[in-house]
Amino acid sequence: MRIVFMGTPDFAATILEALLTFEGGEVVGVYTQPDRPAGRGKKVRFSAVKNLAMARRLPVYQPVNFKKPIAITELSTLRPDVCVVAAYGLILPQAVLDVPRYGCLNAHASLLPKYRGAAPIQRAIIDGEPVTGMTIMQMNAGMDTGDILLQRALGIGIDDTAATIHDELAKMGGQLMLETLSKLESGGLTAIPQEESKATYAAKLTKADGEIDWRQPALDVHNRIRGVHPWPGAFFMWGGLDPENPLRLTVQPGKVGPLNEDHVEPGTIVGMVDGHLAVACADRLYLTPNLCPEGRCLMDARAFCNGYLNRCPAPNP
Repeated sequence: MRIVFMGTPDFAATILEALLTFEGGEVVGVYTQPDRPAGRGKKVRFSAVKNLAMARRLPVYQPVNFKKPIAITELSTLRPDVCVVAAYGLILPQAVLDVPRYGCLNAHASLLPKYRGAAPIQRAIIDGEPVTGMTIMQMNAGMDTGDILLQRALGIGIDDTAATIHDELAKMGGQLMLETLSKLESGGLTAIPQEESKATYAAKLTKADGEIDWRQPALDVHNRIRGVHPWPGAFFMWGGLDPENPLRLTVQPGKVGPLNEDHVEPGTIVGMVDGHLAVACADRLYLTPNLCPEGRCLMDARAFCNGYLNRCPAPNP
């Protein structure tokens, strides 16, 4: 089986790595997004998929899009039996979907039809979902609307973050794609249409999604902090030192603490509890082990207390 792979970030590279172990096929080409400047130095960086493809001496293709006929012709010359797509980041028109005789298969990090879109892992955690999973889907021209070929569930633990679930689903996605390809030629797959009435959409994250609303219950705050870790990161503006110029504090995932029995105003830093920094929420305290003041390095709760809380102005008598 001749396979063309299309993907860009680490998540996709993990699936490509699994694909390269598939005994029944050969990866004849790898598509990834064009090189772009990244980081503070704005140096041009290769995608994780491109780095892996180059290390394995695989042909790499980086079209800006598939609007020009030459891009379709280039893909056709590879004579793919199937295209495997994972977090590619480009929309595939019908002309691309029609090239491989088995079409294009997408590895999506959710239990479709829930959480279609760009940020299924993060949104599922923010929403407090107990379960997520991987779906291998037969792509069509819609946004994650194709028929389901295989699915597998994964529980979300109370301490899981977007980072941990990302890594687990990437490994699961690779294995599920191998299973799908094995059954593809034998006809052992049953395509199941998605139930549109159950579809939800997982919008792409922005930096604003990281802002913590301490007026929410502590469990909802915990879900938010876990869902945006490591990017964009959870933060809030703290005016303890200078109310006129509040300091941005980035918060690391922690745990739900005891009841806010004194009804302290949400967002108030209460102090140290169980070696964590305690912040008041609507119902309970939230306990974070580490946090990062803007412009400074990550520090543990005690270092923050010593360096910042002890400098707070004394309360009015």
